[in-house]
Amino acid sequence: MEELIARVTNRTGLDAATAKTAIGHILAFLQKEGPATEVSQMMAALPGSEAAVAEANAGDGGGGLMGMLGGMMGGGVMALGQKLISAGVPMNQMQPLGQELFAYGRETAGEDVMGPIVGSIPGLNQFV
Repeated sequence: MEELIARVTNRTGLDAATAKTAIGHILAFLQKEGPATEVSQMMAALPGSEAAVAEANAGDGGGGLMGMLGGMMGGGVMALGQKLISAGVPMNQMQPLGQELFAYGRETAGEDVMGPIVGSIPGLNQFV
């Protein structure tokens, strides 16, 4: 996880704590929305991913007005975007964050794992 956090901070300029929280939110989203088999394989290939998800979920206080708006819009990628904004990720850093996370996932878990994840979640491909 430390290598992934370092790569994300180098690419986005986010501090390590914000990067870890954002990674946790994205992984939690993938667990909820993605294909279970591939997401499990990806999580197994990313040491520390379960802890990052647990920390992000523990700090998830409902999201306030933005969380409600994301929920009203049907959740999905929009709700994830709102969680990332609440965690301190600027809009212009969401795509580089996603690209780095998925590039790392492809390196560690393989394209045969990451491809089905991206393909199964509407709207995700614009961030990876």
